[in-house]
Amino acid sequence: MSKLITLPFERPIAELEDQLEKLEAQPNPTPATKDAIRQMRTQVNRMKREIYENLNPWEIVQVARHQQRPQTLDYLELVFDEFVELHGDKAYGDDRAILTGFAKIDDRKVMFVGHQKGRNLQERTEHNYGMAHPEGYRKALAKMQIAAKFNLPIICFIDTAGAFPGIEAEERGQAYQIAYNLREMSRIRTPIICVIIGEGGSGGALGIGIGDHVAMLQFSYYSVISPEGCAGILWKHQKFADKAAQALRFTAKDLLEFGIIDEVIPEPLGGAHRNHHHMAMGLKGYLTQTLRELSKLPADQLLDHRYDRFRRIGVLEDLATTGGEEGQPLAG
Repeated sequence: MSKLITLPFERPIAELEDQLEKLEAQPNPTPATKDAIRQMRTQVNRMKREIYENLNPWEIVQVARHQQRPQTLDYLELVFDEFVELHGDKAYGDDRAILTGFAKIDDRKVMFVGHQKGRNLQERTEHNYGMAHPEGYRKALAKMQIAAKFNLPIICFIDTAGAFPGIEAEERGQAYQIAYNLREMSRIRTPIICVIIGEGGSGGALGIGIGDHVAMLQFSYYSVISPEGCAGILWKHQKFADKAAQALRFTAKDLLEFGIIDEVIPEPLGGAHRNHHHMAMGLKGYLTQTLRELSKLPADQLLDHRYDRFRRIGVLEDLATTGGEEGQPLAG
């Protein structure tokens, strides 16, 4: 990997790592130098742990968007043993923002669906920054239906700021296609695992996000709107994005508490961008275990659980009062 890009809150870590690198580069280190290296390594790890255990929601967004964070194509190489890509929606075209195909993880065959953002300008242009058009969601659903036909489990990786918001996408039925995917995914008679690996933005994430088990990587986020979009609506300026991120409660820890997701997958010390292989090993372990558990359930039970899972989401607080004593809650 190229030199690590440093986020603003990581600067103290970067300074220590630079000092450590200089110490390690010294030829013929003395015992005192070796001891200093050991102490500094411990200090670096301690600082990483302290900083990353206390990230605020806006800092988590920055980690989720980190340019060197592993993306879908990285995981296809590191987690899966085989991948045969399937193209097109048989109606309009092949949307490269969503990748689909047959994959193999250990000895288990699956259907894979996932957003791909790209890193450099050429890749991001090809994949439209991971923002899918209606044909991308049509492609995803068609491949899921193939999976159901051949009794293959489905794995979805979610990493998008949202569905593409352009006029041409709306003209081709963006909102309808996402809604259609929600309904049809709820009926697919095969196990579905969804993992938010970075950004989980709005309907763009939900379009491939209806599953039997939904998990998030530790420093990802999953939200009805981006913090910048929320800040623009509520505070009329994107400079309040950090305030919006705090209010939205969209981190993995929050959503596990609310019952929106089922599991948080731990990331390596300092975030997935620091160690792709370590992150891939943890993700593979989660996928193989969850596939094993879901494969034991008959299709009817899967669909019942999937329905109940999404019906349980959301809590209503009734703050209405009766015409009697002021402040008394409404009976019943």
